[in-house]
Amino acid sequence: MQHDLIAQARTWLAEDPDPETRDELAALIEAGATQELAVRFAGTLQFGTAGLRGELGAGPMRMNRSVVIRAAAGLAAYLKAQGQDGGLVVIGYDARYKSADFAHDTAAVMTGAGLRAAVLPRPLPTPVLAYAIRHLGAVAGVEVTASHNPPRDNGYKVYLGDGSQIVPPADGEIAAAIAAVGPLAAVVRPEDGWEVLGEDVLDAYLARTDAVLSAGSPRTARTVYTAMHGVGASVLTAAFERAGFPAPVLVAEQAEPDPAFPTVAFPNPEEPGAMDLAFATARRAAPDLIIANDPDADRCAVAVPDPAADGGWRMLRGDEVGALLAAHLVERGASGVFAESIVSSSLLGRIAEKAGLGYEETLTGFKWIARVDGLRYGYEEALGYCVDPEGVRDKDGITAALLVAELASVLKERGRTLLDLLDDLALAHGLHATDQLSVRVEDLTVIADAMARLREQPPTALAGLAVTSAEDLTRGTDRLPPTDGLRYHLEGARVIVRPSGTEPKLKCYLEVVVPVADAAGLPAARARGAELLAAIKRDLAAAAGI
Repeated sequence: MQHDLIAQARTWLAEDPDPETRDELAALIEAGATQELAVRFAGTLQFGTAGLRGELGAGPMRMNRSVVIRAAAGLAAYLKAQGQDGGLVVIGYDARYKSADFAHDTAAVMTGAGLRAAVLPRPLPTPVLAYAIRHLGAVAGVEVTASHNPPRDNGYKVYLGDGSQIVPPADGEIAAAIAAVGPLAAVVRPEDGWEVLGEDVLDAYLARTDAVLSAGSPRTARTVYTAMHGVGASVLTAAFERAGFPAPVLVAEQAEPDPAFPTVAFPNPEEPGAMDLAFATARRAAPDLIIANDPDADRCAVAVPDPAADGGWRMLRGDEVGALLAAHLVERGASGVFAESIVSSSLLGRIAEKAGLGYEETLTGFKWIARVDGLRYGYEEALGYCVDPEGVRDKDGITAALLVAELASVLKERGRTLLDLLDDLALAHGLHATDQLSVRVEDLTVIADAMARLREQPPTALAGLAVTSAEDLTRGTDRLPPTDGLRYHLEGARVIVRPSGTEPKLKCYLEVVVPVADAAGLPAARARGAELLAAIKRDLAAAAGI
């Protein structure tokens, strides 16, 4: 067994085109590190609906140039089998370790396979790549990014020619094509022959961002902005300047791309401590709001002044921003369909219904939300907002930031704030309070065991609220395809439990709806909502054994 493992590692080593991972693997073989080698050669990194994502390093269970070349070759074979020979593939990348190398390898493989390849001019936000696919009439797009994952990770996200991320059956067909790739030496990789796009593709995206705002709307909101060590700063500041907003005050320590993400434990605005520097900057600059992007700038976080909050600033939940943007679009006279994933707040459906707009619920992820017919606006609670589906069929942290700034400016002119508008929504539709129980694990069997336990012994009540219905989403519903998840409806509450698709986490999404008679009842309703969420979280953790 040990001999087979070393032989397998030596075979991989002989093919590896990257001196760094070759040295790393050679050292593991030399040291006889069979335990580590067994982990790295336990299988292959699986290509799914999020493409590839994993830790950087040598071997088939890590992200590296060998794995990326195979992925690119499989994607090229799939595209050619679909009759797209000679079609254009656009490739974007962020500023993570190896991102530029992976983009270069992808361009070489596409060119060698008889497709045309065009690479974005520099590390840019994921939404610029999603826009470029449709703008340039490409048959597919690849974005090299691990979004908000830890520094040691990278990933490979695939879009087809409609500008949306892949969904089944395309993901399975691409995975089969990757598995069929032979020796790396047989994958043709010329030294040149692809195009490096100019700044005009970014200019076209920026020109499109203006379209999300109302002509003549106020542009007075002052912001503090953090790029979270990612690629958003230059694009967001350019978009704000074009739109006529005051220049954002940058969180200097996090403004420049840095793949080490030195000031945060996890480069995700939702993670504890990630926004501390932004809050400190805001206490000095006294802006109207804080805006944060994640490292590839497809997500947008918002914080607002709140005297009741520790430090005077409060992060809005993704569901709160989702409802605020929906209310703003309704006031502007939007038409079409509002959509969200099943893990997001049911408040969006109530806003759409009252406005006489269509409403759709989808599985988790913008690969589903962006495909809703007649989509005008889509959001997901994990800080993702699609406010210009004709331009970018994915979440876009730049255009979402512009729309939030416009809303804050409109309210500012009326002497009001985003928190005031949230109060209005609670009075109109009931207080919708949401929270998440998220458990990060080292051992993935913990997640499988928790899901099995909940399936075998489903809770009959949580926080004293009776469970009125329980659905195992692996069976699908009349509106949703199958997915690994559980949904519980309670009296005045809803719970969804699912494994994360991109991180080693079990995620539980909680929502309670508390009726509110008048403004005087809001504090009590908020207290009741918080009390119920805490109790549901406690009871659910016990039921799942986590």
